[in-house]
Amino acid sequence: MGSMERFYDIHGKSISRVFRAKRKLNMPGLVSHITQRAAGKEPLFLEDADRLYMLGLLKDISHKQSINVYAFCLMGNHVHILLSNQEENLYDAMRDLFSRYAMWFNKKYERKGHLFGGPYRQAVCLDDGYLVTASVYIHLNPVKAGLVSFAEEYRWSSVRLYCEEGAPESFVDPYFILHILDGNSGKGKEMYRGFLSRGAKVETTQVFEQEDVIERFRVQLVSLFPPIFKGMAGRNTAGKAAGLELLSVDSLEERIESLKQGDLKPGPETRSAKKYLVEQLLSRGYKRREIAERLGMSRKTIYNILQTST
Repeated sequence: MGSMERFYDIHGKSISRVFRAKRKLNMPGLVSHITQRAAGKEPLFLEDADRLYMLGLLKDISHKQSINVYAFCLMGNHVHILLSNQEENLYDAMRDLFSRYAMWFNKKYERKGHLFGGPYRQAVCLDDGYLVTASVYIHLNPVKAGLVSFAEEYRWSSVRLYCEEGAPESFVDPYFILHILDGNSGKGKEMYRGFLSRGAKVETTQVFEQEDVIERFRVQLVSLFPPIFKGMAGRNTAGKAAGLELLSVDSLEERIESLKQGDLKPGPETRSAKKYLVEQLLSRGYKRREIAERLGMSRKTIYNILQTST
């Protein structure tokens, strides 16, 4: 269903930091990082008019199909879009966006064949810290690619909405993420500029080349801004937008570590705690074999735990 190296899966209403989906998820309110790239080394945009047309399509689809767009960046041969679908229509909306652009581009430049290198990729953002990191990463793409010295200089992204006071109204809503960042303190743009400034100095690679690049970037941002990430922990704004209940990833890891260190005493409460951890990992897409390895137990023990009533 999806890839899980340092990521986690999602079933039902249990969530974790991020899930890179192979089969697209359509749950209303889920925040997704959408990436799409050109086939091979072909360009997606040859002139400014091409980028304007893509943005026009994105605006049109966001209005007609109830898509909330939070951030975007149009690079030469790939695009990033951070969004949430308010209806079960993400697949249809993205198919509409990319197929309409491909048809227009092929007609304009009298070309044939596939413009895009396959289906778009979706990473579902289920943790506020990860979501903010994804937004910063998207806006820093032009800097990392050597196109500009500062993110704010790049015309074809939503970065100015995040940085400039008095930025004009747009179909892109930066405040969902800015409020997550600043806790409604009114300092979101100032804080975001700090993230861009210091984040630009962090080594990253392209998301297509290394699937856990944003998670690695997040770890480094946490080391640079520990109080801010601590403040975001536990708010679950991203999860609540989809009506999901969240046990934070950090809390889950702490409980697993306590279990492995033998801090839990034998008894009914401990058995219940073990079952809870097993169910949490199952809900994130781990197989029983993987859960046994994570918890330092045998698969038979995992099976027995799941059979017990609590």
